[in-house]
Amino acid sequence: MSDTTPTPEEPENFSVEEFTKVSSTFIRHRNVLMVRAQFTPIYTDYYLHLMEQKLRHKEDLDQKLKDLIAMLTLHLVARPWAETIAWTINLRAPRVNLFVTGSSLFENITGHLFTENVKEPDRNVLYSQTLIKNTEGRKSHIEIDTVDPLKWIETYYMQSEQRPARAFRLDDENFVLLAAQPDADIEWLNSLNKQDVEKITSTEQTKILETRKFRFHCGCSVEKILPALRSWKDRKEELFQGDPAIEASCPRCGAKHLVTPDML
Repeated sequence: MSDTTPTPEEPENFSVEEFTKVSSTFIRHRNVLMVRAQFTPIYTDYYLHLMEQKLRHKEDLDQKLKDLIAMLTLHLVARPWAETIAWTINLRAPRVNLFVTGSSLFENITGHLFTENVKEPDRNVLYSQTLIKNTEGRKSHIEIDTVDPLKWIETYYMQSEQRPARAFRLDDENFVLLAAQPDADIEWLNSLNKQDVEKITSTEQTKILETRKFRFHCGCSVEKILPALRSWKDRKEELFQGDPAIEASCPRCGAKHLVTPDML
């Protein structure tokens, strides 16, 4: 299955401990929005998901996917409400597709790695798709030329968001996104290093705008996967080849769902 169009899921009841809390802070006199979070809760659920699905990624690719999950979460909070966003990164070397998607309305995030049957592109590209209810949504893409996912997002902001941004990976699985607002102090923003960011709340005048909570959650099910297999309804023998069931993988999170002929 290859359809990775983002689809928001209805929220469910979960205890607050299972969420990553994301804070949105305005930095006064600099006109910069700072979004930050500690991602251990999301990463814990991500690894539980991999264990349940018997999935294992190479360490460097795993870290890239985790970085993208963190950055898309922060980006969703920096953006207006009610958006569902998906990023697909198509890399030449290693030849891999990284996919992350999330909803700011339902506060969920998920992702998956594709390492098999990936066509070799002529360049590294980040594709972005934004869905907003009752609108046509938006699509964009940018070329990327580094191996660091945080630099990909800075490039994305400059080219697609058309405003500067800085992304930082701090200690203890903390991540920070600093996005320029109108009349931002761009020179100050560009001068920041990791140590500066760690102490912004003590060196700058700040105001917390909101705190939100996100969780690692796809919401896929066999019922949602079946429509993609409807074209096989009259060719069941060709699809199942005598087997009592087949496995269909969710393209958004990699979860495997059993499908039987009678389901079609």
